[in-house]
This record gives sequence, C-alpha cells and structure tokens, in this order.
Amino acid sequence: MYTPWEASELLGVKESWLRRKAAARDVPCTFVGKHLRFSRADLEAIVAAGARPARWRPSRR
Repeated sequence: MYTPWEASELLGVKESWLRRKAAARDVPCTFVGKHLRFSRADLEAIVAAGARPARWRPSRR
C-alpha cells in the first residue's frame, strides 16, 4: 500500500491532484481507517485509464 505522496511520485502527478481525484472517487483508492492508501492494482488502473494511443498526424511540409 502506498501513501498519497508515494503514489503521486510513482505516477508523476501532484499529490494534491491525486488527493482531489480520490476524494471525488475519480480514481481507485482504499481507506485504511481514516488514511488514504493506494494499492499497486489501484496505480495500474489509474495508469491504464490515462493511457491513450498517440494520434497520428501528417507532418506539415
């Protein structure tokens, strides 16, 4: 289980962003008592939800 700070470091996002998304239930998370935590599966789901294939754009020449 990762703290919000640890999870934000691994994901490359701000801790405040991750906390806001967790509070709004926009990202998977777990509460251990009053403490917000993220499992490895939670982090993988967050990454998968944000992964989008690159769009091909023709070059302007």
